Amino acid sequence: MDREQLFEYTKSKYGTTPEYLWARYPSYAVLRHQDNEKWYGIVMDVPKNKLELQETDVVDILDVKCNPVMIDILRQSPGFFSGYHMNKANWISILLDGTVSDEQILDLLDLSFQMTAKKRK
Repeated sequence: MDREQLFEYTKSKYGTTPEYLWARYPSYAVLRHQDNEKWYGIVMDVPKNKLELQETDVVDILDVKCNPVMIDILRQSPGFFSGYHMNKANWISILLDGTVSDEQILDLLDLSFQMTAKKRK
């Protein structure tokens, strides 16, 4: 799954489009709820060595909010890392280079959307 496919999914399922908030990082895209403005995902392009990989080429990642227990389990699998530039206890980074299946990426994105949704009373 690449970033454009991900954005097509969020547009069709949640009605959200990416927001580009930083002039310094023009390709960083935030996905947020329309009602409470909480982020449920952020897509960034980062050098692989920032993820503790040996290579220095740039790769797209998706950061999503996740249950801390799941984060510990997921980080043992290829393609998952501590949340890059986010709270590492509650966010996880996922490679968008084919290492992780599209289904798993979308499942985790959906979970993040639910975890950050406006609480119902």
